Amino acid sequence: MTADPAISLHGLTKSYGRIPALRGVDLEVQRGEIFGFLGPNGAGKTTTIRCLLDLIRPDGGTARVLGLDPQADAAAVRRRVAYLPGELSLEANLTAEGILRYLAELRGAAVGFERVRELAGRLHLDLRTPIKNMSKGNKQKVGVVQAFMAPAELLLLDEPTSGLDPLMQQEVYRLVREARDGGATVFFSSHIIAEVEAIAERVAIIRDGRIAGVLDPRELVALGKRRVRLRLRQPLPDGALAGVLGATQIERDGATVTLEIEGEMDALIKALGAYTVIDLETERPSLEELFLTLYR
Repeated sequence: MTADPAISLHGLTKSYGRIPALRGVDLEVQRGEIFGFLGPNGAGKTTTIRCLLDLIRPDGGTARVLGLDPQADAAAVRRRVAYLPGELSLEANLTAEGILRYLAELRGAAVGFERVRELAGRLHLDLRTPIKNMSKGNKQKVGVVQAFMAPAELLLLDEPTSGLDPLMQQEVYRLVREARDGGATVFFSSHIIAEVEAIAERVAIIRDGRIAGVLDPRELVALGKRRVRLRLRQPLPDGALAGVLGATQIERDGATVTLEIEGEMDALIKALGAYTVIDLETERPSLEELFLTLYR
């Protein structure tokens, strides 16, 4: 197997008229990784993915996909890549089966329709339903099936769980892990921290068309302070949590205490072992707060 990264971007720029979408993106994704691409709407996630497939062309910089130039070898790249677009356009009058059979034929002998039926069963997708009668979530399931139905070296998934309920989100996560275990690289965009934390092995944060950082998802969570609200059977003694690393008490009302805690929760949980906790609520920092923390 070649040592080339699955994805290699250097100085990638792209503007839509006077509006810059990418401002010099540098990024490498190694083969066999599940790599998360995290950012708010409009940060440049979809533009980057479209450049990788030569669906749009960058203004500057270079992109390589599986060692190939997507502008010079677009057909060769697409034969080896599976793609789930963020905005999936489907023929409204066809059934899910009709669309998937058509796409399977385009893929050729690599796709057996039994694989399509297996995926549809796992996602609770009725293949007989016309697209025009489907909810957003079921249309998303059609997109997920077409992305995973053929063997691929690289999967490019743009917001893969958009519109799906939590049970189906978990099934998509299982499909991603199975693809990785089969030797594929998975590059997926998201604006949901919990999703990236659940499946990504590394994550790049993009903001305003620039890569703000590449890190382990656990490091991402540790960047920001969580807010923790505790309700205990009896009020805590003064100074009871003073030794908890990274914890700052910001409010106290009888037996209810509100804290901000930076990093992992382990020390706080252990300190609370001596008291009767009736309720514990945590609030994660927003994506914007994490970005600001990382920039600082």
